Amino acid sequence: MVQKLIILSALVAAASAVAVLPGPGYPGLGLPALPALPALPALTKIAAPVLPAYTKYAAPLAIAKVAAPEPYDPNPQYSFSYDVHDGSTGDVKSQQEQRSGDVVQGAYSLIEPDGTRRIVEYVADPVHGFNAVVRREPIAVKAVAPVAKILAPAPLLSAPVLAKAIPAISALPGLPALSALPGLGHAPLAASIYHG
Repeated sequence: MVQKLIILSALVAAASAVAVLPGPGYPGLGLPALPALPALPALTKIAAPVLPAYTKYAAPLAIAKVAAPEPYDPNPQYSFSYDVHDGSTGDVKSQQEQRSGDVVQGAYSLIEPDGTRRIVEYVADPVHGFNAVVRREPIAVKAVAPVAKILAPAPLLSAPVLAKAIPAISALPGLPALSALPGLGHAPLAASIYHG
């Protein structure tokens, strides 16, 4: 649109332009007359060029993808089960469940810390909701052995340090003997410092 306006303005300015040609002179002002210019051919009006029409294109719009509806299963069905029997931790549990349509049935069991087995059987449907029956059964052998509690760590007893006996070192020339230094006259201490 701006380009069309600029082109139109340029055409209007060119069409309304006036050529100033030298005339016979200005005798009242004392100016000499200018030489006459040769005659110009008659100007014909030229129609404005026809420009191709510009079509505005909008930026492509982001089209949101509509997720296809998931296929509807009027009678969904599944079944699963698992068992855990870990002898090192004493973890013993199991679960099983199945679904047919809108009815889910299942059961799970586990060994509680007191040694009983808890069994939960449940049914869920749209009419009655979720209903569970909990039972406890004693088991013959306790599955989890009690862990001994440690009240305090055992005291650390230090064993006597046995030093390796080395022969007495005689004084080197220019140095006093170890026994001559205060506090170092004991052989076990000297042996513990100079051990090999």
